[in-house]
Amino acid sequence: MTATASIWTISHGELLLRLVMAVLMGGAVGIERELHNHAAGFRTHILVCLGSTTIMLLSIYGFSQFVNEPNVRLDPARLAAQVISGIGFIGAGAILRNGSVISGLTTAASIWVVAAIGLCIGAGFQYAAFCCTALLLISLLVLNKWEKYLMRNRRNQELSIKTRNNPIALGQIVNTLIEEGLQIVNVKMIRHEAATATDDLGETSILHIQFVLNVQNPVKLIMAMERIRALDFVIGTESDVRSLDNIGRVVSQAHS
Repeated sequence: MTATASIWTISHGELLLRLVMAVLMGGAVGIERELHNHAAGFRTHILVCLGSTTIMLLSIYGFSQFVNEPNVRLDPARLAAQVISGIGFIGAGAILRNGSVISGLTTAASIWVVAAIGLCIGAGFQYAAFCCTALLLISLLVLNKWEKYLMRNRRNQELSIKTRNNPIALGQIVNTLIEEGLQIVNVKMIRHEAATATDDLGETSILHIQFVLNVQNPVKLIMAMERIRALDFVIGTESDVRSLDNIGRVVSQAHS
């Protein structure tokens, strides 16, 4: 009876050690996310890992006083299963969508894996927790750079152009993009009524044109945007290129 009861008990020192391990392993992953300015960073990953560890400890050892009751059956996996399904709500909060660009999926996945690490720590499966943490950090740090290198010329960029409702607008913009060597993947046009009855050119509405482009050389996209902005009927342009500052310097040096 004593041996059976010892399976369902844990010393205060061991319990504290597992909680500290959860803070360290969750924090190690969180630092990487924090350094890259993601929504869920250092503290979020610590809290997720620490919380899942605490729930696992509660599930295994929190009901040890009932272990010898004849009508009670302990199931250590019951609370753990709820963590796996419930952590999705936190992960969903890290996913953002801007037009056709979706970001935060990797951070949401890291939160889910950190929860699994916490469950392993709480269950005393430390070796699996260490291995999972190491592989997760390798995936976030090393494979991230490798992926960016392989996909550097295969990223689609979104270009949004606001123009007056001119019948030649779309044709001239498309010609400009093609002349700059940009491949058009998708086009969407949305017409909005102007605030006033007519503008200076007699137009009664404004056209939003959204392009999805295959951009192998971001500099060409910037050059195309400069040419498009110079068109009389164009009101403004916006792109989701993340390195506009660096690309702008390259374009300026090319002009000089």
